Amino acid sequence: MNPIRIDDPQDPRVAAYLDIRERDLAGRQGRFVAEGKVVLDTLLAARRFEAESVLVLENRLAGLDDVLRKAPAGLPIYVASGEIMDRIAGFYMHRGILAIGRKGAAISAEALLGALPARALIVVLVGIANHDNMGSIFRNAAAFGADAVLLDPTCCDPLYRKAIRVSVGAALKVPFACFADTAGCTAMLDRQSFSQFALSPRGQIDIRDAKRNERLALYLGTEGEGLPESLLARLQTLRIGMAQGFDSLNVAAASAIALHHFSGAQI
Repeated sequence: MNPIRIDDPQDPRVAAYLDIRERDLAGRQGRFVAEGKVVLDTLLAARRFEAESVLVLENRLAGLDDVLRKAPAGLPIYVASGEIMDRIAGFYMHRGILAIGRKGAAISAEALLGALPARALIVVLVGIANHDNMGSIFRNAAAFGADAVLLDPTCCDPLYRKAIRVSVGAALKVPFACFADTAGCTAMLDRQSFSQFALSPRGQIDIRDAKRNERLALYLGTEGEGLPESLLARLQTLRIGMAQGFDSLNVAAASAIALHHFSGAQI
């Protein structure tokens, strides 16, 4: 490892890091921003994604030896003072660890499903536009052993910097793919022998009474509006029982309860 010193925030070698809060790099030239030691470690170990460079606060470099040993030969490791790094990023970088990753070729939802094992648990997201919720759902998916996440076109990017950070790197671990429309998705999952449950406060079945098949898909919708009525009409619906007079949970909390229940459920 031969760190490269950066003393000018306008150095073209770190142009991808400039003003990252304002310049959301997710989806721009196929790049994304990874932040923090744990996320960097996950990125360097990921098979689906490739690190392009790393930018580290000078006083954090010594503590990254074990992580940076996983870096491929020739990966640029840039080092800067706190003042320079803050000017590059456009805000105070208290974590002091950034990396630029490349997304690589997108995988289709059907190809992703076809590669899953005979027993599989997946999450299908519709309209999840909040990056905190997206990151938390991916973290829960990793924690409870979900095999994949599918996203509709109205979902935010799970590789947005904040979503990756909130997920503690799980967005780089749990396989995901996008689908074009919910009708096509439900049909595709039928072809792949998935049973399909939609979570709703008005669900017909209490989740504690729900049994799973070998292949199970759990649908989660945005808070407030929830899943579209047209989708709820096509699927079995589940509710999470709670205290009288209270009927809804944060979608990330609901995902944790549902994934915990079905990850341990017997067929």
